[in-house]
Amino acid sequence: MRVQVSEYAAQQLDGIRDNYAAEAGERVADRITKKVVDDIDCLVDHPRGGQYEPLLEHLDLKHRSPGSGHYKIVYRIMDDLILVSDIFDARQDPEEMTW
Repeated sequence: MRVQVSEYAAQQLDGIRDNYAAEAGERVADRITKKVVDDIDCLVDHPRGGQYEPLLEHLDLKHRSPGSGHYKIVYRIMDDLILVSDIFDARQDPEEMTW
């Protein structure tokens, strides 16, 4: 299996890093970003480790989402590819999300 991060998810991660860098400093931003990236890398060994994402069930694409601290990594498995489609702060109101 291989992992591909969508452009949108990469932009989300960049935004998360930028927010932490501005609010808490570069070291904190780097630590949080590294944790999310490490958790994405772990999907190769544990692709079915995330629970099905209930907010996306209506799409019938079997999205999964393990947590990574305060962040959800939304992905789906397509043959031998793990596609990460979104990374977002799970403390947000789901009604405000733009899925």
